[in-house]
Amino acid sequence: MKKQVDIFTSLTRISDLAHRPFEVEILPREQWANGDYVVCEIEDAGGNSLQLELSNGRMRGVIGGEWVVGAFGIRYATLEATGRWDAISDDLKMHVLTGAGLFGKLTSKSVFLPPLMQGVYRGHAMRQGRKLTMSDFVGEVPDRPFELPVILFFGTSMSAGKTTSARIVTHLFKSAGYRVIGGKLAGAGRYKDILAMKDVGAVAVFDFVDVGLPSSICPVAEYCKRLRGLLNRMAAVDADVAVVEIGASPLEPYNGSVAIKLLGEQIRFSILSASDPYAVRGLMHAFGRRPDLVTGVASNTLAGVELVKRLCSVPAINLINPSNMPELRRMLRKATGLAV
Repeated sequence: MKKQVDIFTSLTRISDLAHRPFEVEILPREQWANGDYVVCEIEDAGGNSLQLELSNGRMRGVIGGEWVVGAFGIRYATLEATGRWDAISDDLKMHVLTGAGLFGKLTSKSVFLPPLMQGVYRGHAMRQGRKLTMSDFVGEVPDRPFELPVILFFGTSMSAGKTTSARIVTHLFKSAGYRVIGGKLAGAGRYKDILAMKDVGAVAVFDFVDVGLPSSICPVAEYCKRLRGLLNRMAAVDADVAVVEIGASPLEPYNGSVAIKLLGEQIRFSILSASDPYAVRGLMHAFGRRPDLVTGVASNTLAGVELVKRLCSVPAINLINPSNMPELRRMLRKATGLAV
Protein backbone atom coordinates (compact mmCIF):
# COMPACT_ATOMS: atom_id res chain seq x y z
CA MET A 1 0.00 0.00 0.00
CA LYS A 2 1.41 3.38 -1.00
CA LYS A 3 0.53 6.35 1.21
CA GLN A 4 2.49 9.25 2.60
CA VAL A 5 2.97 8.84 6.35
CA ASP A 6 2.37 12.12 8.14
CA ILE A 7 3.75 11.57 11.66
CA PHE A 8 6.58 9.49 13.10
CA THR A 9 6.06 9.23 16.85
CA SER A 10 8.86 9.09 19.41
CA LEU A 11 8.72 5.29 19.62
CA THR A 12 10.27 5.36 16.13
CA ARG A 13 13.29 7.39 17.31
CA ILE A 14 15.53 4.30 17.40
CA SER A 15 14.62 3.42 13.80
CA ASP A 16 15.33 4.76 10.32
CA LEU A 17 11.66 4.78 9.28
CA ALA A 18 11.56 8.55 8.81
CA HIS A 19 14.57 8.44 6.46
CA ARG A 20 14.29 5.22 4.44
CA PRO A 21 11.32 4.02 2.37
CA PHE A 22 9.08 1.23 3.59
CA GLU A 23 5.79 -0.33 2.55
CA VAL A 24 2.58 -0.58 4.54
CA GLU A 25 0.94 -4.00 4.40
CA ILE A 26 -1.97 -5.50 6.33
CA LEU A 27 -0.87 -8.67 8.13
CA PRO A 28 -3.04 -11.42 9.61
CA ARG A 29 -3.52 -11.15 13.35
CA GLU A 30 -1.44 -14.25 14.11
CA GLN A 31 1.61 -12.35 12.83
CA TRP A 32 1.09 -9.38 15.16
CA ALA A 33 3.31 -8.91 18.22
CA ASN A 34 4.29 -6.44 20.90
CA GLY A 35 6.77 -3.88 19.55
CA ASP A 36 5.72 -4.16 15.89
CA TYR A 37 5.90 -0.89 13.96
CA VAL A 38 2.45 -0.23 12.55
CA VAL A 39 0.57 2.54 10.78
CA CYS A 40 -2.66 3.98 12.14
CA GLU A 41 -4.99 6.36 10.34
CA ILE A 42 -6.41 8.85 12.83
CA GLU A 43 -10.22 8.94 12.71
CA ASP A 44 -10.86 10.96 15.87
CA ALA A 45 -8.15 13.26 17.22
CA GLY A 46 -9.64 13.09 20.74
CA GLY A 47 -9.60 16.00 23.17
CA ASN A 48 -8.38 19.40 22.02
CA SER A 49 -5.31 19.19 24.27
CA LEU A 50 -4.03 15.88 22.88
CA GLN A 51 -0.80 15.89 20.89
CA LEU A 52 1.71 13.34 19.68
CA GLU A 53 5.36 13.27 20.68
CA LEU A 54 7.69 13.25 17.68
CA SER A 55 11.00 11.42 17.38
CA ASN A 56 12.88 14.59 18.42
CA GLY A 57 10.70 15.04 21.52
CA ARG A 58 8.66 17.93 20.14
CA MET A 59 4.87 17.79 20.50
CA ARG A 60 2.56 18.07 17.48
CA GLY A 61 -1.17 18.44 17.06
CA VAL A 62 -3.04 15.88 14.98
CA ILE A 63 -5.67 16.18 12.25
CA GLY A 64 -8.20 13.49 11.44
CA GLY A 65 -7.13 11.45 8.42
CA GLU A 66 -3.40 11.68 9.10
CA TRP A 67 -1.35 8.49 9.04
CA VAL A 68 0.84 7.89 12.07
CA VAL A 69 3.63 5.37 12.68
CA GLY A 70 3.86 3.95 16.18
CA ALA A 71 4.21 0.56 17.84
CA PHE A 72 1.93 -2.07 19.30
CA GLY A 73 2.23 -2.14 23.08
CA ILE A 74 0.55 -2.39 26.47
CA ARG A 75 -0.31 0.36 28.93
CA TYR A 76 -1.61 -0.22 32.46
CA ALA A 77 -1.68 3.19 34.16
CA THR A 78 -3.55 3.18 37.46
CA LEU A 79 -4.58 6.85 37.30
CA GLU A 80 -5.26 7.31 33.59
CA ALA A 81 -5.89 4.47 31.16
CA THR A 82 -5.27 0.83 30.31
CA GLY A 83 -5.11 -0.84 26.94
CA ARG A 84 -3.26 -3.44 24.90
CA TRP A 85 -2.49 -4.30 21.31
CA ASP A 86 -3.88 -7.85 21.51
CA ALA A 87 -7.32 -6.52 22.51
CA ILE A 88 -7.84 -4.94 19.07
CA SER A 89 -10.98 -6.48 17.59
CA ASP A 90 -11.86 -7.51 14.04
CA ASP A 91 -12.90 -3.98 13.09
CA LEU A 92 -9.19 -3.01 13.46
CA LYS A 93 -10.11 0.07 15.50
CA MET A 94 -7.49 1.10 18.02
CA HIS A 95 -6.41 3.95 20.27
CA VAL A 96 -3.26 5.97 20.71
CA LEU A 97 -2.61 4.93 24.31
CA THR A 98 0.31 7.32 24.89
CA GLY A 99 1.56 10.44 23.18
CA ALA A 100 4.70 8.51 22.21
CA GLY A 101 2.69 6.41 19.75
CA LEU A 102 1.88 3.27 21.73
CA PHE A 103 -1.05 1.66 19.91
CA GLY A 104 -3.67 -0.71 21.29
CA LYS A 105 -7.31 -1.06 22.22
CA LEU A 106 -8.45 1.03 25.17
CA THR A 107 -9.77 -1.26 27.93
CA SER A 108 -10.45 1.30 30.68
CA LYS A 109 -10.06 5.03 31.27
CA SER A 110 -10.32 7.51 34.13
CA VAL A 111 -13.34 9.79 33.91
CA PHE A 112 -10.93 12.70 34.41
CA LEU A 113 -9.00 11.89 31.23
CA PRO A 114 -10.17 13.40 27.91
CA PRO A 115 -11.13 11.02 25.09
CA LEU A 116 -8.07 9.36 23.57
CA MET A 117 -7.18 9.56 19.89
CA GLN A 118 -8.84 6.81 17.90
CA GLY A 119 -7.80 5.33 14.61
CA VAL A 120 -7.79 2.28 12.43
CA TYR A 121 -4.98 -0.15 11.65
CA ARG A 122 -3.73 0.39 8.10
CA GLY A 123 -0.92 -2.12 8.18
CA HIS A 124 2.57 -2.96 9.33
CA ALA A 125 5.73 -1.18 8.26
CA MET A 126 7.42 -3.63 5.88
CA ARG A 127 10.61 -4.03 3.85
CA GLN A 128 11.24 -6.83 1.38
CA GLY A 129 8.20 -8.73 2.62
CA ARG A 130 9.28 -8.65 6.27
CA LYS A 131 7.62 -6.69 9.06
CA LEU A 132 9.69 -4.13 10.92
CA THR A 133 9.82 -4.18 14.71
CA MET A 134 11.47 -2.08 17.38
CA SER A 135 13.89 -4.93 18.06
CA ASP A 136 15.16 -4.75 14.47
CA PHE A 137 16.85 -1.46 15.30
CA VAL A 138 18.59 -2.56 18.49
CA GLY A 139 22.26 -3.32 17.94
CA GLU A 140 24.37 -5.66 20.03
CA VAL A 141 26.71 -4.10 22.59
CA PRO A 142 29.43 -5.80 24.64
CA ASP A 143 28.67 -6.91 28.17
CA ARG A 144 30.04 -4.47 30.72
CA PRO A 145 29.76 -4.40 34.50
CA PHE A 146 27.43 -1.63 35.63
CA GLU A 147 29.27 -0.12 38.58
CA LEU A 148 27.99 3.45 38.79
CA PRO A 149 26.39 4.63 42.02
CA VAL A 150 22.65 4.97 41.44
CA ILE A 151 20.25 7.55 42.79
CA LEU A 152 16.93 5.75 42.42
CA PHE A 153 13.56 7.44 41.93
CA PHE A 154 10.38 5.44 42.29
CA GLY A 155 6.81 6.36 43.10
CA THR A 156 3.50 5.34 44.57
CA SER A 157 1.94 5.88 41.12
CA MET A 158 2.41 7.77 37.89
CA SER A 159 2.39 11.59 38.10
CA ALA A 160 3.73 11.56 41.66
CA GLY A 161 6.71 13.82 40.91
CA LYS A 162 9.49 11.37 40.00
CA THR A 163 10.68 13.12 36.85
CA THR A 164 10.68 16.57 38.46
CA SER A 165 12.70 15.25 41.41
CA ALA A 166 15.13 13.45 39.10
CA ARG A 167 15.72 16.71 37.21
CA ILE A 168 16.59 18.51 40.43
CA VAL A 169 19.07 15.86 41.58
CA THR A 170 20.65 15.65 38.11
CA HIS A 171 21.18 19.41 38.21
CA LEU A 172 22.78 19.24 41.67
CA PHE A 173 25.38 16.69 40.59
CA LYS A 174 26.00 18.48 37.30
CA SER A 175 26.50 21.80 39.11
CA ALA A 176 29.02 20.12 41.41
CA GLY A 177 31.10 19.11 38.38
CA TYR A 178 30.07 15.46 38.08
CA ARG A 179 29.16 13.64 34.88
CA VAL A 180 25.62 12.32 35.21
CA ILE A 181 23.73 9.83 33.08
CA GLY A 182 19.95 9.58 33.25
CA GLY A 183 17.86 6.49 32.75
CA LYS A 184 14.25 5.40 32.88
CA LEU A 185 14.17 1.64 33.29
CA ALA A 186 10.44 0.95 33.52
CA GLY A 187 7.14 2.51 32.50
CA ALA A 188 5.53 3.49 29.21
CA GLY A 189 7.83 5.10 26.67
CA ARG A 190 7.84 8.92 26.66
CA TYR A 191 10.92 10.67 25.35
CA LYS A 192 10.19 13.80 27.40
CA ASP A 193 10.91 12.00 30.67
CA ILE A 194 14.57 11.37 29.87
CA LEU A 195 14.98 14.58 27.87
CA ALA A 196 14.08 16.40 31.09
CA MET A 197 17.30 15.06 32.62
CA LYS A 198 19.34 15.87 29.54
CA ASP A 199 18.01 19.43 29.60
CA VAL A 200 19.58 20.01 33.03
CA GLY A 201 22.97 18.56 32.20
CA ALA A 202 22.95 14.76 31.92
CA VAL A 203 25.71 13.75 29.49
CA ALA A 204 23.59 10.88 28.15
CA VAL A 205 20.07 9.56 28.69
CA PHE A 206 18.57 6.13 28.13
CA ASP A 207 15.31 4.24 28.46
CA PHE A 208 13.80 0.88 27.56
CA VAL A 209 12.83 2.17 24.11
CA ASP A 210 16.56 2.03 23.32
CA VAL A 211 16.40 -1.75 23.68
CA GLY A 212 13.20 -2.23 21.70
CA LEU A 213 10.36 -2.02 24.24
CA PRO A 214 7.34 0.30 23.74
CA SER A 215 6.61 -0.14 27.44
CA SER A 216 8.29 -2.34 30.00
CA ILE A 217 5.26 -4.63 30.33
CA CYS A 218 6.52 -7.95 29.01
CA PRO A 219 7.51 -11.36 30.42
CA VAL A 220 10.09 -11.10 33.20
CA ALA A 221 12.69 -13.18 31.33
CA GLU A 222 12.45 -10.92 28.29
CA TYR A 223 12.59 -7.80 30.43
CA CYS A 224 15.72 -9.00 32.25
CA LYS A 225 17.46 -9.63 28.92
CA ARG A 226 16.50 -6.19 27.61
CA LEU A 227 17.48 -4.49 30.86
CA ARG A 228 20.89 -6.12 30.75
CA GLY A 229 21.38 -4.62 27.29
CA LEU A 230 20.26 -1.23 28.56
CA LEU A 231 22.67 -1.32 31.50
CA ASN A 232 25.47 -2.30 29.10
CA ARG A 233 24.77 0.86 27.12
CA MET A 234 24.72 2.98 30.25
CA ALA A 235 27.95 1.43 31.51
CA ALA A 236 29.73 2.41 28.28
CA VAL A 237 29.39 6.12 29.11
CA ASP A 238 32.13 7.88 31.05
CA ALA A 239 30.12 9.07 34.05
CA ASP A 240 30.30 9.46 37.81
CA VAL A 241 26.72 8.80 38.87
CA ALA A 242 23.44 7.52 37.40
CA VAL A 243 20.07 9.09 38.11
CA VAL A 244 17.53 6.33 37.47
CA GLU A 245 13.75 6.53 37.36
CA ILE A 246 11.34 3.63 37.69
CA GLY A 247 8.11 4.70 35.99
CA ALA A 248 4.67 4.14 37.55
CA SER A 249 5.15 2.19 40.82
CA PRO A 250 7.13 -0.99 41.54
CA LEU A 251 3.90 -2.87 42.22
CA GLU A 252 2.40 -2.27 38.77
CA PRO A 253 3.08 -4.73 35.91
CA TYR A 254 5.89 -2.65 34.38
CA ASN A 255 8.64 -4.82 35.95
CA GLY A 256 9.83 -1.96 38.14
CA SER A 257 10.46 -4.29 41.06
CA VAL A 258 12.61 -6.47 38.79
CA ALA A 259 14.70 -3.45 37.78
CA ILE A 260 15.23 -2.42 41.40
CA LYS A 261 16.32 -5.94 42.31
CA LEU A 262 18.78 -6.10 39.40
CA LEU A 263 20.33 -2.75 40.32
CA GLY A 264 20.97 -4.19 43.77
CA GLU A 265 23.83 -2.70 45.74
CA GLN A 266 24.48 -0.02 43.11
CA ILE A 267 21.52 1.85 44.61
CA ARG A 268 23.15 4.27 47.04
CA PHE A 269 20.12 6.47 47.72
CA SER A 270 16.43 6.00 46.97
CA ILE A 271 13.81 8.73 46.71
CA LEU A 272 10.11 7.89 46.76
CA SER A 273 7.73 10.35 45.11
CA ALA A 274 4.37 9.92 46.77
CA SER A 275 0.86 11.18 46.17
CA ASP A 276 0.02 11.20 49.89
CA PRO A 277 1.52 10.01 53.22
CA TYR A 278 -0.74 6.96 53.46
CA ALA A 279 0.45 5.81 50.03
CA VAL A 280 4.02 5.87 51.38
CA ARG A 281 3.07 3.49 54.17
CA GLY A 282 1.11 1.27 51.81
CA LEU A 283 3.95 0.94 49.30
CA MET A 284 6.53 0.29 52.01
CA HIS A 285 4.35 -2.46 53.46
CA ALA A 286 3.48 -4.07 50.10
CA PHE A 287 6.88 -3.71 48.43
CA GLY A 288 9.04 -4.25 51.48
CA ARG A 289 11.45 -1.41 50.73
CA ARG A 290 12.10 1.66 52.86
CA PRO A 291 13.10 4.77 50.88
CA ASP A 292 15.82 7.08 52.13
CA LEU A 293 13.68 10.12 51.39
CA VAL A 294 10.09 10.93 50.46
CA THR A 295 9.17 13.80 48.16
CA GLY A 296 6.43 14.69 45.70
CA VAL A 297 2.88 15.75 46.54
CA ALA A 298 3.12 14.17 50.00
CA SER A 299 5.83 16.67 50.95
CA ASN A 300 4.08 19.83 49.78
CA THR A 301 3.05 20.96 53.27
CA LEU A 302 4.39 20.72 56.79
CA ALA A 303 1.35 18.59 57.63
CA GLY A 304 2.30 16.06 54.95
CA VAL A 305 5.97 16.01 55.99
CA GLU A 306 5.08 15.39 59.63
CA LEU A 307 2.55 12.69 58.77
CA VAL A 308 5.09 10.82 56.61
CA LYS A 309 7.55 10.90 59.49
CA ARG A 310 4.93 9.75 62.02
CA LEU A 311 3.49 6.96 59.85
CA CYS A 312 6.69 5.71 58.23
CA SER A 313 9.71 7.03 60.19
CA VAL A 314 11.15 8.36 56.91
CA PRO A 315 12.21 11.98 56.26
CA ALA A 316 10.23 13.97 53.69
CA ILE A 317 11.46 17.04 51.81
CA ASN A 318 9.82 19.20 49.18
CA LEU A 319 12.59 19.30 46.57
CA ILE A 320 11.00 22.18 44.68
CA ASN A 321 11.68 24.48 47.64
CA PRO A 322 15.23 25.88 47.22
CA SER A 323 15.64 26.24 50.99
CA ASN A 324 15.70 22.43 51.24
CA MET A 325 18.70 22.02 48.93
CA PRO A 326 21.38 22.12 51.68
CA GLU A 327 19.73 19.20 53.47
CA LEU A 328 19.34 17.25 50.23
CA ARG A 329 23.00 17.83 49.39
CA ARG A 330 24.02 16.63 52.84
CA MET A 331 22.04 13.42 52.43
CA LEU A 332 23.44 12.76 48.95
CA ARG A 333 27.02 13.40 50.11
CA LYS A 334 26.62 10.95 52.95
CA ALA A 335 25.10 8.27 50.71
CA THR A 336 27.46 8.54 47.72
CA GLY A 337 30.69 10.03 49.04
CA LEU A 338 30.49 12.59 46.23
CA ALA A 339 30.99 16.27 47.08
CA VAL A 340 27.65 17.42 45.75
